[in-house]
Amino acid sequence: MSPVRRTQGVFMISVAAELAGMHPQTLRVYERRGLIRPKRSPRNTRLYSQADVELAIRIQALSEEGLNLAGVERILELEGRLRRAETRYERSMAALREAEARHAQERAALAKAPGAALVRYSMKETALVPVRAPVVTGRQRKGKG
Repeated sequence: MSPVRRTQGVFMISVAAELAGMHPQTLRVYERRGLIRPKRSPRNTRLYSQADVELAIRIQALSEEGLNLAGVERILELEGRLRRAETRYERSMAALREAEARHAQERAALAKAPGAALVRYSMKETALVPVRAPVVTGRQRKGKG
């Protein structure tokens, strides 16, 4: 099911309750606690999505394991934070892979440039910048030895 269809409010409370295997009043309690937020029709009728029904089933399962609604609320909050952190991590890793690929291309291009043996690389923000190495003459080598 597409994400839009999963979150689109299509079920009235009686149908959503039947799909979730619970009493409609239970869904109202979950809504009052802010655990489920059904959409509303223009006539203010609650419209539950497939995702809402799945969430209601998850809440009920956690409750049956002995958690009160405050505990369920905390778990759902922490799961949401974890999902957001994972998303940020994945985006950061994708950006890092892109930067590494760019740097590899830059190094390859710089290695082919004239005088490449005299070039070292310095990291400046997200780009490799060529820095000319000092040219050591024969006279300078003798003086240091």
